[in-house]
Amino acid sequence: MRDASNSCMLRVVLCASFMTLPALLSAQNESIKYIGPGSCAATSCHGSVKPIADSRILQNEYSTWIIKDKHSRAYQALTGEVGERIARILKLGAKAEEAPQCLACHALNPAPEQRGRAFEISEGVSCENCHGPASAWLGPHTTKLWPHEKSVALGMHDTRDVIHRTGKCLECHLGTKSKFVDHEMIAAGHPDLYFELDSFSAVMPRHWKVPRESEPSKPVEDAAWVGVREWSTGQAVQLRAAMERLTWRAKNERADKKDVWPEYSELSCIACHHALGSAKDSWRQEHGYVGRRPGDPAWNSSRYAVFRVLAKQIDSANAQELDRQLLVVSNEMSKLNPDDHAVASAALAAAPLAQRIAERLVTMQYDQAVVLRILQRISDDAENIALADERAAEQAAMALDSLYIAYSKDAKPANAAEVRDAINGLFQQLENPSGYNADQFASSLRRIRTLLH
Repeated sequence: MRDASNSCMLRVVLCASFMTLPALLSAQNESIKYIGPGSCAATSCHGSVKPIADSRILQNEYSTWIIKDKHSRAYQALTGEVGERIARILKLGAKAEEAPQCLACHALNPAPEQRGRAFEISEGVSCENCHGPASAWLGPHTTKLWPHEKSVALGMHDTRDVIHRTGKCLECHLGTKSKFVDHEMIAAGHPDLYFELDSFSAVMPRHWKVPRESEPSKPVEDAAWVGVREWSTGQAVQLRAAMERLTWRAKNERADKKDVWPEYSELSCIACHHALGSAKDSWRQEHGYVGRRPGDPAWNSSRYAVFRVLAKQIDSANAQELDRQLLVVSNEMSKLNPDDHAVASAALAAAPLAQRIAERLVTMQYDQAVVLRILQRISDDAENIALADERAAEQAAMALDSLYIAYSKDAKPANAAEVRDAINGLFQQLENPSGYNADQFASSLRRIRTLLH
């Protein structure tokens, strides 16, 4: 950190020692700024080369981000050949690294008056994207016995809350009214969006302790089940956010006011984009087009196809109503000209149902029996999941991967290596989405079911 930043932090720390929270809020709220990841980089803060023993936190969080995390290189992705090509095709009128549509997710792009002196947009997706503008809480949160709740009151995002953390991730990994990936962007070369909290956190990789430090009122959770909680809760929050997105798209509430309906990115990509071969070899024609006219692309149900199996296990009442609303969504969205009012109404009703299930999942107790039952139910539903489309199959593969990692650590089954190979085989079938074969994937899922015991 620069000397000026150190001096500033010291002044804030000294002031915080004598100021009450209301006084701090009053003094800080009018000048909340994003000050950049450099303010977290000191070795005594989060910039250690390796985790510090006996520390409440790892203290190498900044180092993990800058070396291993793709978020730190998100801005650079805009400056390469692919980024510039997308900007040219979309006729953005600027380079990708200058276009607000791109910077919304590939960087931290606050208003000029919210940028501190050391702020650099080229640092990509950094600490404050997830943890919030730090000017008000940076100094105080380093003081001894400073409670997390006070930092949250001063603008820190509560990423300890799994529901809130998932929502923050989904702002870019699913989209909001002001930052999103639509069919136009996908056609220009931007990847389609998909997400699963536990898998994505592992790949990031996690830069926090697992499990987090315990609170006086809560027992320390077994680390084996943290990933299961993140997977299950993340699935529910993802569905809620997807229903909210579908609602504002159906109501034409995009920030750019573009009148596009239906928005094709809500549909199954491989319904149209798939390898063409002989009709006699087409699994699609063999199974038919249930619930839609042949030739009409189906709704992308991947955010529900796997989650519905879990929902039925833990909250049958809300799951039943969720099924009813999403049947309306699926049937309507799988028409060539879906009724935007009917879609918005059903999606709007489904969102709070998913949220209720998320709130139940985040407090649930997980163990071997619970996780094994979920693994078996997902495998039992092999054909429905496989036929939903490649994205649903992808969610199933990530789910089995996350769940089995936790289950095998705890249960230590004798055939763990065989199951692991079978799950890896699922991912191999997804490497070429346009060549995806639902029958082969379903067969592989059913084989995994015979191995689970």
